Amino acid sequence: MNRKMNVESFNLDHTKVVAPYVRLVSKIVGQHGDVIYKYDIRFCQPNKEFMPMPAMHSLEHMLAEFIRNYLDNVIDVSPMGCQTGFYLTVINHDNYDEILQTLEKTLQDILEATAVPADNEIQCGNAKSHDLAGAKEAARKMLEKRAEWKNVFAE
Repeated sequence: MNRKMNVESFNLDHTKVVAPYVRLVSKIVGQHGDVIYKYDIRFCQPNKEFMPMPAMHSLEHMLAEFIRNYLDNVIDVSPMGCQTGFYLTVINHDNYDEILQTLEKTLQDILEATAVPADNEIQCGNAKSHDLAGAKEAARKMLEKRAEWKNVFAE
């Protein structure tokens, strides 16, 4: 890595992080004072494991839908192309511990879900690619390591 890249995660040494974790990636202040916070919610150890796409797709639907039951400031929940986690983007909400608590409640809701929201051809662009059981397994594994979410790097 010789030069600084434009994308924040391309400047992150993925060999030094220890998943799972929740990391504040960026804080952007708009010209009118609104502040956008972007979090890296890493479920899987980069370059060692990844979520199968159907499970990740279902997890994305449930995270995006259920997290809004607890937090009004959500802009987006976006999957990472490397299939190791998600980005959570919120506006005017700078309480990291509350983000962690909200994520914990959302993952608990996923464990209790009986269906994936919007997993049909009308509401989803790839409705055949879902895996509720796989999404629950990813949520369960993430919750098992709840005490470690603040630890991003190996010591």
